Amino acid sequence: MRIFGKGRHRPSASWRQATDRAFTLIGDGRYEDAGALLTRAADLEPWLSESWFNLALLHKFRHDWEQARAAGLRAVALLDRETGAPDWWNVGIAATALQDWPLARRAWQAYGLHVPGGATASGEPVGMDLGSAAVRLSPEGEAEVVWGQRLDPARIEVQSIPLPSSGRRWGEVVLHDGVPHGERTTAAGHSYPVFDEIELWAPSPVPTWVVLLEADTEADRDALEQLAADAGFAAEDWSSSVRLLCRLCSESRMPADEGDGEHLDPHDHSEPGHPGPLGHRTDGQLWVPERECGVAAPAALVRGLLDGWVADSPDSRDWRDLEEVC
Repeated sequence: MRIFGKGRHRPSASWRQATDRAFTLIGDGRYEDAGALLTRAADLEPWLSESWFNLALLHKFRHDWEQARAAGLRAVALLDRETGAPDWWNVGIAATALQDWPLARRAWQAYGLHVPGGATASGEPVGMDLGSAAVRLSPEGEAEVVWGQRLDPARIEVQSIPLPSSGRRWGEVVLHDGVPHGERTTAAGHSYPVFDEIELWAPSPVPTWVVLLEADTEADRDALEQLAADAGFAAEDWSSSVRLLCRLCSESRMPADEGDGEHLDPHDHSEPGHPGPLGHRTDGQLWVPERECGVAAPAALVRGLLDGWVADSPDSRDWRDLEEVC
């Protein structure tokens, strides 16, 4: 992203050269070298809001939130419009990372969003009612897209059970970027953005378990998920909820519910006939009784939860190989 000034003066050629070179270095992960160039650009054109916006962006990439907040505030002080500037969004992310709630509220309001409680409130912004979204965990590593509830414009509470490779847990709150990379659509026609995780904001104390289920029917599987939810925790049938997608598919507009049963999903790059995280598709059967299931529950509860599930229908349910994985 490069933003060049269109206001009082055109930035100098030296400013443009330094900025162009800096973003090339950022693309290569050379943040220190890029920082030196962007600092030079800000020295050349300190009156230009883009000079400070670019520095704030770099500090966001580095997760240096104090510097991101400072540079962001200099950027917004030089803006020539009142609302909607992305400079305010970056300030809001930095303020949220630092739990600077008065500034976070000011940033979201300046961007044009309604924040319950008004400008005089000083606490964490709650009740913004932004709905559900998807978040891409570990976007630079083994990226995984999971569902969550948006708490505010920069945070999502994870409501899926992530795979252990992500290092994330059910119930964690992650800080996310403001520009979506992809969408997930449902059969009802609803569309949900996919945001990229920046970092973990609040960890979850609830461990993740993997267990092999014998569930004769989908109703048996659903009963475990409901039992876990009623206890205040979660269970998720990874055998049917996980698809392996290439990066291009993941960052595009994708249906959220394709790939189950006998219908082959053309975007699913896993191997057919293998239940589990790498086998969303089956070999034509509508239901495979052996299911790989993720469970988010405390150690003191998880076995009792599974035993209770079996006890409700012992002829059609069983479990084995329980293992804590995250």
